[in-house]
Amino acid sequence: MDIRAVFIDMDGTLLTKTNEISQRNKEAIHMLINHGVKVFLATGRQYDITVPYHEQLRLKTPMICLNGAALYEGYTGKLIQKKPVKIDQELFHHTTAEEECNVIIHTETGVYCKERSKEVIQWTLEGKVPPRYIGDLRQADYGEVLKYSVHTGNPSRSLAMPFTKDAEVIHWDNGFEIVARGVSKWSAIQTLIRAYGIRRDEVVAIGDGPNDVAMLRHAGLGVAMGNAAPNVKANANLIIGHHEEDALAAFIEGYLNDSYSMNLGKTDMV
Repeated sequence: MDIRAVFIDMDGTLLTKTNEISQRNKEAIHMLINHGVKVFLATGRQYDITVPYHEQLRLKTPMICLNGAALYEGYTGKLIQKKPVKIDQELFHHTTAEEECNVIIHTETGVYCKERSKEVIQWTLEGKVPPRYIGDLRQADYGEVLKYSVHTGNPSRSLAMPFTKDAEVIHWDNGFEIVARGVSKWSAIQTLIRAYGIRRDEVVAIGDGPNDVAMLRHAGLGVAMGNAAPNVKANANLIIGHHEEDALAAFIEGYLNDSYSMNLGKTDMV
């Protein structure tokens, strides 16, 4: 397979449990770039907590954020594409207000949340940008929404059901997310590969979560992490090791070694 672009999920794929990029993963990604392959981050995170890792890797490619609802230019961080989600907000707030859950609303201008959770505190530490609002979201003026996140601590399909008609709902073990109809990491990848003149069969996508399923299914090579759930693995062409064991780096190193061996073989035949 001739790989021209690799799209990498962050949490559970690129990052360790302590939200770090291992040295081996960094070196493997740099090797890939040096071989002429374009590397992109494709994440459910908002821009503020994506860009520090983008800078650590010295990437210049655009960033896919909020499950594909937002695309940011790699050099300047300018928002170059957004796809707001439109649902019945009165119904949404009525449904979630009395639940024991945290609701996080991701917008172009920042994050609005019902509670200051451990996750929100971690985001503030990573991105150095606090939430714009914490409290009763029915009282907040947040404008266009790019993604809703509802953290209940458990699967919540019945709670999410009313919104499946008008939007895409991504189910997690601890809640669900809502984005605009047709939005996914794969839809954002399609936008980028068209711009770069890259074919689908030249694309590798690597991830571990339910928000990665579309890109794993449609990429030329979909690679699931060993720590991914069974339904995520079922949509991949290849399953590799655990994200805590530098499986991403091992996969990249293996690809480069195979590519080098093939090139040697071609040379020997001449």
